[in-house]
Amino acid sequence: MGIAEQPQRVTMTRAARRVLEAAERLFYERGIHAVGVDLIAAEAGVTKKTLYDRFGSKERIVVEYLAGRDERWRAFLAQYLDDHLDAAHATPRARVLAVFDASRAWSARFGAKGCSMVNAHAEISDPSHPAFPVIAGQKEWMLALFTGLARDIAPDDAGRLGRTLMLLHEGALVAHGLNVFPDPVAHARDEAAALLDAVTAEARGRASN
Repeated sequence: MGIAEQPQRVTMTRAARRVLEAAERLFYERGIHAVGVDLIAAEAGVTKKTLYDRFGSKERIVVEYLAGRDERWRAFLAQYLDDHLDAAHATPRARVLAVFDASRAWSARFGAKGCSMVNAHAEISDPSHPAFPVIAGQKEWMLALFTGLARDIAPDDAGRLGRTLMLLHEGALVAHGLNVFPDPVAHARDEAAALLDAVTAEARGRASN
């Protein structure tokens, strides 16, 4: 699967930014379908005409909401890795586990209800919806990230290892949103660490034979 084509973005005016800030909070807290443009406009302190002048449709607001969350997550992850991994300790194993650590930190601060992309996909599964490429693209990007990291650990099996790491990561985000048991991202990190250790040990065993 290729990286989904990303949609064009809306130029932000002050009024548009107020609309988007209100929509982001409401969509994440209540769900996309449950929130109408009347409520968004009221919460933003603008008229419906202003809302439509700036965005054209509710669908476009949804696109901006999800694209903004995606941008902030990618920037957060990059900054987290810069802050927590120095050159001396940035082993392939450490880089993989740092992604889980970053997700745990992000979830604690910004993700009480789980992954916004997973939540949105529960409501938007039609590929023709303009927000669908944002949802799919974010998950394709995460798979590519894990696969790239896996390549430094298991070059001959990077695809399988990358998919497994992503399944651990995404399952943890879903469990976090559902609040089924405490700290699922930390649990997924521990399982990822055990998996990486097993893969490394297997590779060493093959090399010694």
